[in-house]
Amino acid sequence: MQLDEIDKKLLMLLQTDSKRTIKAYANDLELSNTAVYERIRRLENKGVIAKYVTLLNKGLIDKAFVVFCHVKLVQHIKEYVRQFEREVLQLEEVVECYHISGDYDYLLKICVKDMEAYREFLVGKLTALKNIGSTQSSFAIQEVKYSTAIQL
Repeated sequence: MQLDEIDKKLLMLLQTDSKRTIKAYANDLELSNTAVYERIRRLENKGVIAKYVTLLNKGLIDKAFVVFCHVKLVQHIKEYVRQFEREVLQLEEVVECYHISGDYDYLLKICVKDMEAYREFLVGKLTALKNIGSTQSSFAIQEVKYSTAIQL
């Protein structure tokens, strides 16, 4: 879909704060409320806007221990890939999952309370999944940037 400059500005405003009113966006863009409303609906209907979310302070909800876990399947065949992807979707601790190239097959971002909670997750849930050959975990020392905004 081709985006014009107003669409791009609107999307940047929405990514910064999607809780503002249509009127506030209209004022920023120097458009009518109706024009902004229609643009937002068009962007939603075309799938450019997939959904609206809230970024949480992980430290205030006891999920500040962030782990990046590489997962290698025992064999990289379609059946194992699909099964792993179905199963990982059910793990609430996994907030992001990417099928990647390189030595490992997947990269998971996991948020839990602490090291003990991660160990319980790793032993009780993740490595209990079928067809996992190996895992390698790295722990976040400090969060430097936390954003979902994509520059347009």
